[in-house]
Amino acid sequence: MASKVFKLIAEEAHRQKYGLEMIPSENYVSEDVLKALGSILTNKYSEGFPGRRYYGGNEVIDKIENYAVDLAKKLFKVPAAFVQSYSGSPANMAVTMAVCEPGDVVMGLSLASGGHLTHGAKLSFSSIFYKAVNYNVRKEDWKIDFQELEELAKKHKPKLIWTGTTAYPFKLDYKKFRKIADMVGATLVADCSHITGLIVAGVHDSPVPYVDLIMTTTHKTLRGPRGAMILVTDRGLKKDPEIRGKIERAIIPGLQGGPHNHQTAAIAASLEEALKPSFKKYGAQIAKNAAVLAKGLGSVSETHLVLLSLTQYGYGLGYQAQYGLEEAGITVNKNTIPGEPASPFYPSGIRLGTPALTSRGMKEKDMVKIAGWIKRVLEEIRGLDLPKEQEKRKDFLTMVKVKLHQNKNLKQIRKEIEAFAGKFPVPGIQ
Repeated sequence: MASKVFKLIAEEAHRQKYGLEMIPSENYVSEDVLKALGSILTNKYSEGFPGRRYYGGNEVIDKIENYAVDLAKKLFKVPAAFVQSYSGSPANMAVTMAVCEPGDVVMGLSLASGGHLTHGAKLSFSSIFYKAVNYNVRKEDWKIDFQELEELAKKHKPKLIWTGTTAYPFKLDYKKFRKIADMVGATLVADCSHITGLIVAGVHDSPVPYVDLIMTTTHKTLRGPRGAMILVTDRGLKKDPEIRGKIERAIIPGLQGGPHNHQTAAIAASLEEALKPSFKKYGAQIAKNAAVLAKGLGSVSETHLVLLSLTQYGYGLGYQAQYGLEEAGITVNKNTIPGEPASPFYPSGIRLGTPALTSRGMKEKDMVKIAGWIKRVLEEIRGLDLPKEQEKRKDFLTMVKVKLHQNKNLKQIRKEIEAFAGKFPVPGIQ
């Protein structure tokens, strides 16, 4: 009897094929990456590093990991790379452990301004075990407030400064971050997970000349498997010649045991792809598509994502927009906006992007069409304002889900999107 799991996978494949995946941190991997992820490499335990394993039988695994490391060093032009971290958050924890002692000051962009949990958000390890100080974006233009960042750095003397975002549609100025880090002697770390594919493509400046360390996930715009890499720059080695060993010890035994060898192989496969000229064209198209999509929605994007305020449609509409768009076959995520007028838990915006759509071959003209569908959906949630009274919100959102599920206009839009999306291939899905 076939496992029920495969029926569910087929169900998910249908959803991906006939819908529009627009969460900016999601993408479609190649068939080679899928093959590596589903390979027999998952059978092997390999605690330690190449040539220094706790278990025997790792001769081939060592070759695979060394190959992945060499590809990462070549792609990013750095002297050292680590590919064992399970994903971005534990990789960021490893970086923090390698650079800081418990109680040291770390600085990062606030969650409300588009930063990441691991850069100093409450309830994250980064604020539980370290003293976290957050800088913000300016409310008037949503761009990083470097004046505030400099003042906070001089006041708190951080050991580590993060430059990296998760909901920030503008390019990052690494030179300004470097200048401030040098003022206080901080280690500067770029978490470029969201924009790595754009950096490889040359449509965003590389952090390599300016930062000491880099962490990037291998999914998102890099279009690899779920995983992460930690990179050390020449500047970083000069600042701390022992940083290699510190990072190794932070990864194992600090945080994890055996690496996921099938994941390491899949990372290598995706790095091979990223080194091809075709990847540069892909990364450039992501940014072109995002710019057109943003313009069609009355917003702006310099990267791969759009952060869209819904305040013109009503109060606290993030949940409602996510529900409505999903009913129409478009997947996005609700998101706070700078100066959030409603609540972090019931936000006023949505975050959407173009990496996955671009992987399917969609171009600027398709973004114009998609923007039109999104605006039609948003008209259907106009007036479904979040109740100001907290005790009424749960029942209200339950009612909204039912109402949107029954909405005939959304059903019509879904039919149009299914017919449109079905024409574009999805890697790994027949």
